[in-house]
Amino acid sequence: MRLIPFALLILCGAVQAAPEVVSLDQAGVLYEQHCQSCHGVNRLGGAGPALLPESLSRIKPDEARAVIHNGRPASQMAAFGDRLSSAQIDGLVSYLYQPAATPPTWSDDDIRASHRILADVAALQSTPQHGADPLNLFVVVEAGNHHVRILDGDRFEELANFQSHFALHGGPKFSPDGRFVYFASRDGWISVYDLHNLTMIAEVRAGLNTRNLAVSNDGRWVLVGNYLPGNLVLLDARDLSLVKHIPAVAADGTQSRVSAVYTAPPRDSFVVALKDVKEAWELSYAGEPDFQPRRIEAADFLDDFSFTPDYRYLLATSRKALGGQVIDLDTGKAVTDIPLPGMPHLGSGIYWKRGGDWVFATPNVSKGLISVLDLQSWKLIKEIPTEGPGFFMRSHLNSPYAWTDVFFGPNNDAVHLIDKQTLEVAHTLRPMPGKNAAHVEFTNDGRYALLSVWDTDGALIVYDAKTLEEVKRIPMNTPSGKYNVGNKIEFAEGTSH
Repeated sequence: MRLIPFALLILCGAVQAAPEVVSLDQAGVLYEQHCQSCHGVNRLGGAGPALLPESLSRIKPDEARAVIHNGRPASQMAAFGDRLSSAQIDGLVSYLYQPAATPPTWSDDDIRASHRILADVAALQSTPQHGADPLNLFVVVEAGNHHVRILDGDRFEELANFQSHFALHGGPKFSPDGRFVYFASRDGWISVYDLHNLTMIAEVRAGLNTRNLAVSNDGRWVLVGNYLPGNLVLLDARDLSLVKHIPAVAADGTQSRVSAVYTAPPRDSFVVALKDVKEAWELSYAGEPDFQPRRIEAADFLDDFSFTPDYRYLLATSRKALGGQVIDLDTGKAVTDIPLPGMPHLGSGIYWKRGGDWVFATPNVSKGLISVLDLQSWKLIKEIPTEGPGFFMRSHLNSPYAWTDVFFGPNNDAVHLIDKQTLEVAHTLRPMPGKNAAHVEFTNDGRYALLSVWDTDGALIVYDAKTLEEVKRIPMNTPSGKYNVGNKIEFAEGTSH
């Protein structure tokens, strides 16, 4: 009998015990077999969302792995844990987070081909058909199951509930009269919904990876900012038909992604931040516009920005200054750097009157503090310590408090209420201990504050804004944001764009 050396036995055992490894090529075949029919050739999306790295940037690989294994409730996403091995699922996840072999494109023809008219506005009623105050409706984005709920902001009862496109992003925007609400999904779908008749009107895919959209103050135009392809897409606000696309190309020819686009009502213009070049753009929509960008040279790259109350200045992020920069829209000049440590989230910053002077406050996404600026001197007035880095900040003209979360870190179940005059934390709430509390929005009159608990078993919690007593708790699956029609169309003090 021939004896096998012990070392060889160990080696054979190791070979036999080696885990299965699925290559990217094999994962590509798995995608074609199991995913392509819903998510499209080249992962561009179809009945299901796009599965490109840009589209998945806010979803961790472990979450993607769980969705493939378990499916997604209340959706067409089936579970594959019974037909794919763990190694195959791991291989698919790795494949989905790899850039496409051929860089994806999205042309004007693609946009037009995706356009769908879902209802004839002319045949619908021009007045609200639900009996609720149209300026005190809330549009609630329920991110956990990709649904939108419409709430009566007086009774806090649901008027409508409908499925949205995957991963709505950037906050919905409204027509100036509050009748229509416009949504942008991360994978480029733009939708318009009629709040008077509680019905979807139209949709179009304006890009492959979209940052946000803005609606002109005259209600004629929708401007969409895209990461992929790097451009702006101008749509007719009535039916989302394509008007033109505007490549995000700097004066020197450098291609860029679009970081953010907002409307500046007193200026009758859109203002655009470009992520990869040191330019801000202003595009007028007054009269019969040609939408040629007015280029404003910035001191640094812009990731996001907020306006001062008079819309003359931009408060914009600045990577170089590790804080922010001030840009004068009238002169087109960068004014100064502003001291904002900790990665300020300027898009969620708010302003209010302290004494007789305007101040601006912003949370910081990497430090537990709120930075408060004097809007005349651009000086830092105070840094208010919090229990962790925050993401959202909100207030109302009729509220003495600025509500801010501590979204990141172990204490993210807390919400601080900052006294707007003393700049001290006056109260700390923990709506559902152990669960992430974030994103407050007020009713149009400021009487109630609605807060989200970002959890699968989360809730929308209604507080009396004066007594801080809980009024109602509505169970929801990760209600990521809620938006009051009146506050948004009035660009009310204390809310965001």
